Amino acid sequence: MIRRLLVANRAEIASRVFRTCRDLGIGTVAVHSDADAGLPFVREADVAVRLPGDAPADTYLRGDLLVRAALDTGADAVHPGYGFLSESADFARQVLAAGLTWVGPRPESIEQMGSKVEAKKIMAAAGVPVLEAPAAPTAADLPLLVKASAGGGGRGMRIVRDLGDLDHEVATARAEAESAFGDGTVFVEPYVEGGRHVEVQVWGDAEANVSVLGDRDCSVQRRHQKVVEEAPAPGLSDEVRAALHDSARAAAEAIGYVGAGTVEFLYDERRQRFWFLEMNTRLQVEHPVTEAVTGLDLVALQVRAAEGDVGRVHVGSPDGHAVEVRLYAEDPARDWQPQSGRLDAFEVPAGVRVDTGFEAGSVVSTHYDAMLAKLVAHAPTRDHALRRLTGALERSRIHGLRTNRDLLVSVLRDDDFRAGRLGTDFLDRHDLATDVPEEVVQQSAFAAAVHLAERPRAVQPGIPAGWRNVRSAAQRTEFAETTVEWDRRGAAYVSGPWTAELSGRSGLIALTRADNSAVTRTFTVHAYGERVDVESSLGHVALTRVPRFTDPADRVASGSLLAPMPGSVVSVAVEPGQTLTAGTPVLVLEAMKMQHTIRAPHDGTVTDVPVAVGTQVAAGAVLAVVQEEDTP
Repeated sequence: MIRRLLVANRAEIASRVFRTCRDLGIGTVAVHSDADAGLPFVREADVAVRLPGDAPADTYLRGDLLVRAALDTGADAVHPGYGFLSESADFARQVLAAGLTWVGPRPESIEQMGSKVEAKKIMAAAGVPVLEAPAAPTAADLPLLVKASAGGGGRGMRIVRDLGDLDHEVATARAEAESAFGDGTVFVEPYVEGGRHVEVQVWGDAEANVSVLGDRDCSVQRRHQKVVEEAPAPGLSDEVRAALHDSARAAAEAIGYVGAGTVEFLYDERRQRFWFLEMNTRLQVEHPVTEAVTGLDLVALQVRAAEGDVGRVHVGSPDGHAVEVRLYAEDPARDWQPQSGRLDAFEVPAGVRVDTGFEAGSVVSTHYDAMLAKLVAHAPTRDHALRRLTGALERSRIHGLRTNRDLLVSVLRDDDFRAGRLGTDFLDRHDLATDVPEEVVQQSAFAAAVHLAERPRAVQPGIPAGWRNVRSAAQRTEFAETTVEWDRRGAAYVSGPWTAELSGRSGLIALTRADNSAVTRTFTVHAYGERVDVESSLGHVALTRVPRFTDPADRVASGSLLAPMPGSVVSVAVEPGQTLTAGTPVLVLEAMKMQHTIRAPHDGTVTDVPVAVGTQVAAGAVLAVVQEEDTP
């Protein structure tokens, strides 16, 4: 029986495992890097161990430090979580060699599935359908998919639609895989357009007797990373579902699988065919949807197998439907750029399951994945689950960072999604605008301007806010997104067709539209210095007030390419004096284990490259200057 368990992972993953440990009466040990010292999971554990290291991104990859932390704290078991070393056979062997219980599959099983190339050979021998990679790709084989052999999560994965791009994409995928997994091996296979990503949850007891626990659809993805997951997978015929379950069982039995794992398939709905993609020899990020419809605790099942229990799990028909979305700190409108910084507010209404490693005041660093939380809704039907999840997202209060919240709402409300017309190219096929309508921005900006003017002042509190001795011009407040002009008239502020009335409660502004509808809507304003977040029934608008005078230190040369996020420069492809055409790669920036190519925005000449390989840059830093040819 396990008495104390160390989780060799961080944030919401560690918090999730700790929750089950508390239910089972198992003591807990957390490990953390310096960058994570202030996150909730560190406080939730019975014991926390700081892991030394100057590179926070690599801290959780030191198996020797993790084993030493377990031994020093009296832990008798190690749970790897998901990600980092969770699929490392070497780490599993380190744990076992130290006399500790490994809460995961046998090292041999991890090794067999660790290489996607070797895994395909094993699956083919077991009778599981696989995609065959072309030996010498030609134009007839397009599109192709470059994939990392040793990892997942979209890292080291690139779609190739032009053979001329193949070498560049292979090199980029190899570098990204090396950075993320320590193994730069990649391979190429056919890319199935419009295919669905369907996976099957399996569990093996201590003697590798395999149980199939249901299926999930994870087709809505960006950059080959899942965004929306649901169970059971909608729209599958009984025959296809049964065949998927049989193939998943055969895959797990072929490697003598113990513990919780997932067999992933690519499903072509038009041809009713599927192929093996990979097997994740660990718990999946999306496991909560399976727990919701089966009533099982998959972490508890992992512990059960690790403790030597024998006996299959029998699962009946799914109980209703569950949908999960991954809330990321990223900007979908700007090529999904990850965001970092402080979460000023982070509140999700009751009624949905929230797995998160953050709270209000937490700092999202550049060292790790940008996922903030998983929100899961469970209901008797798919439509009811979607409505519940959509409402929770809309009412969530998330301030400080840009997120994909509005995109998630758009996906859940999309007609094709609600009809079950899914595919891994869903986001490519759908123009899901997440921009807030200009009228809403204007109303929110007006409410923000009024609030900023009325905040407590240190001097002249008796002078009405908005008073000015220039009668010929209205008061003007400029935000990065828009500008509003308003006059004070008695107790009200008037801007365009709206009139603002202050509530007795701090931060509440009521706007009334002066037309026949006479609609009044309440806006709640939260000010954080020059940054303002405005909430209303129309949605959330984040604004930044622009100072009236620009600091000379903030000015940059014309043609400057600015870092879209904090990160590290991993390659530089140009030098001063070089002539470029629009779209030419200038350099590659790595942030949160993903590589982002910075390209020339126009034809011109490189006049300055102030960074080099290895340079750590902040958001907004000048990376290079490409002067247009007609610029003096």
